Amino acid sequence: MPTNHQPPEPADRSPNRRSILKYSALAASVPAAGVLLDQFARPATAAASERTGTTYAPVPPTAHGPQIPEKGYVVQEIRDRLYWITDGSYQMIFLVTGEGVVVVDAPPTLGHNILRAIAEVTSEPVTHVVYSHHHADHIGAAGIYPRNAVRIAHERTRHLLREVPDPNRPLPTRVFADSYRLQVGDQTLKLSYRGPNHSPDNIYVYAPRQRVLMLVDVVFPGWVPFKNLAMSTDIPAWIDAHDQALEFPFTTYVGGHLTRLGTRHDVEIQREYLRDLEGSARKAIEAVDPTPIFAQYPDNPWAVFKTYMDAVTQHATDRVVPAWTGRLGAADVFTYDNAFAMFEALRIDYGVLGPFGVRP
Repeated sequence: MPTNHQPPEPADRSPNRRSILKYSALAASVPAAGVLLDQFARPATAAASERTGTTYAPVPPTAHGPQIPEKGYVVQEIRDRLYWITDGSYQMIFLVTGEGVVVVDAPPTLGHNILRAIAEVTSEPVTHVVYSHHHADHIGAAGIYPRNAVRIAHERTRHLLREVPDPNRPLPTRVFADSYRLQVGDQTLKLSYRGPNHSPDNIYVYAPRQRVLMLVDVVFPGWVPFKNLAMSTDIPAWIDAHDQALEFPFTTYVGGHLTRLGTRHDVEIQREYLRDLEGSARKAIEAVDPTPIFAQYPDNPWAVFKTYMDAVTQHATDRVVPAWTGRLGAADVFTYDNAFAMFEALRIDYGVLGPFGVRP
């Protein structure tokens, strides 16, 4: 998989529309044009049809986390007074310091249950709030914290929050550019910014004493990534974030979503999924013959692009889903969307243009 934003080597051939016919007989494994047109004509293909229904593959045991009780959340100590809270969909952490509580994020799905969970383990007040990034689904309940709490975020987070004022997401009172060491009582958090990934401002939150790394919306332990590779604003940087995460000496990973905590292995296995997806998307770009699409839509370029992109995405999906169903939760739910995002990243970011390459 391309890393560090380096584009791959240029392809040996760069056909355009006028030279497509020269490459229409690709390989023996490529279906005839009529078969391809039948595939293009399907409303959304098998995987897409499943997405609109209610039947999906069983969730593998490795994706399950703690049972959520009737009160709506679980609060558990990870180690050394560092706790996590989850409702089975969103996650956050807090640190009891002896001089107050440091919280990281405030998902609205947890809301006031955050304060209830903290009260279960300590009487210390919340004194410091860390924003992982500006997205409302992770800090949209930050207004429940005391007004006098110190709010810490990356400088881009403050800029983005100023663009769309939200009383539920108070502006940070302290910002940093590259790194920030937060020491409260006998506890430490190290905050790092390594460029955009899921969002322009997403940071790494590392607790060295506990060897816990929180990186939100990058790795989803036990599950495939959310739709369109976590709806990330910079796919190459988001992919690189997997390697960057593994540079930290963590043993426990907090991803901000879903059912359980993660490990280093969870980061490695999602990276493997992405490499498989990337390889499959590359093969799909080579395998799908766009010649019949031009014939079908001679005066509608948008229809050509959509039909071609749908076909490449489905081809990539069909290679990946069987290999990952049972290994990661929801492989059959979001792989089609993730394959599309990977294909677009290859096409736009890495320059793998396939039959729509530079004219010879």
